[in-house]
Amino acid sequence: SLLQEITYKHRMGFLEFKEVIELNDLVILYINFNTIYPVTVKETILSKKGVEIENIYQTKYGSLKAVDLVGVKYGTKVQLSRGYGYALHPTPELWTKCLPHRTQILYSTDISMIILQLELKPGSVVIESGTGSGSLSHSIARTIAPSGHLHTFDFHQERVDRASEEFAEHGLGEMVTGRHRDVCADGFDIVGRADAVFLDLPHPWEVIKHAKDAIKVTGGRLCSFSPCIEQVQKTCQELKKAGFTEVSTLECLNREFQVRKITLPVFEPGLDPLASRKRKLEDKEEGEEEDSKCEEGKESKFVTGVPLTNMPGHTGYLTFATMPGQLAG
Repeated sequence: SLLQEITYKHRMGFLEFKEVIELNDLVILYINFNTIYPVTVKETILSKKGVEIENIYQTKYGSLKAVDLVGVKYGTKVQLSRGYGYALHPTPELWTKCLPHRTQILYSTDISMIILQLELKPGSVVIESGTGSGSLSHSIARTIAPSGHLHTFDFHQERVDRASEEFAEHGLGEMVTGRHRDVCADGFDIVGRADAVFLDLPHPWEVIKHAKDAIKVTGGRLCSFSPCIEQVQKTCQELKKAGFTEVSTLECLNREFQVRKITLPVFEPGLDPLASRKRKLEDKEEGEEEDSKCEEGKESKFVTGVPLTNMPGHTGYLTFATMPGQLAG
C-alpha cells in the first residue's frame, strides 16, 4: 500500500524535531489544556481480547483515525468527527501530561527543580531509582543528550520492560539503560561513574551508601523525593553520616495570581479613619443621612495581582545534597 511505501528520512524522537508525521510515529493530540492524548500512528492495533482492529482514537469531541495523520505536518489543526484538535510533536512536558500511568508520577514543576539542582547538562551520567512510568526519565534524557547516559532502576520487572520499550520507541534507547534491581539490598552495580543520583523510593536512607559509591571521585549531586517529612528526616541523617554537604529540602508550590481591578481608599495624613467611622455610626443612629464621602476621603481604582484562595497542594519534599570531590594525592 501507499502507506508502506513511505520512506523514513527522519525517525520521530524526543531529541530531534521532524516536520511531517509518518507511519509508526507518536503524535500528541491536544484538545485543551486538560485533555491530551498520545496517538501512535498505526493502521491497526490489538484489542483487549487480542483481536486486530482498526486504530481509531475516541475523544469527547469525536473520533480520529490514527492513519489519517500520515503526511500531516506537526502542529496542524486536525478535524475530529465532532470538533477539532492539534497534532503536536512529542516533548517530555507533553508526554508527562498524557503518559500511561503505571505509578504515581512527577510533574513539570518538580522535574524542572530537580534538573536545575542536580546541575545536569549534555554529557552527564545520571542514576535514577525507581523508573516508575518514565516521566522524569524523558526529561533527564533530553537534558543530558547527546553524549550523556541515564541508568534507571526499578524493583518491578514488568515496569522495567514497558519503560524500556517506550525509551526505544521514543528514540532514547541508546542513552537510557533500564534495569530490574533491588537497589536497597544490592546497590546500583555502578562505581565512581555518576554525576548525579535521583531517588524516588519508600526507604531512600537505605540507598545513600550505594549512591555515595556510584558518584564520581570528583563529586556530584543527589536528590531524594519523599512525600512524608519522616522520610526526609531519616534521609538527611544518613546523608550527613555519609559525608554529604549542602543538605537542603525544598517544596515546590505554584501560587497563581489573577489580574483584577480593585478599589482602595487614598491615604490622607489629616484624616482619622477611626473618628470618621465613629461619626458615621452616630449619624446612622440619629437617622441623619449625610454625604460623608468628602470626610472619608477619595477612593482609587487600579489593576493588581491577587493570589487565588485555592491552589495545588503538597506533592513531595525534594532533598538535595552534594558529595564533595576528593583531593588528589
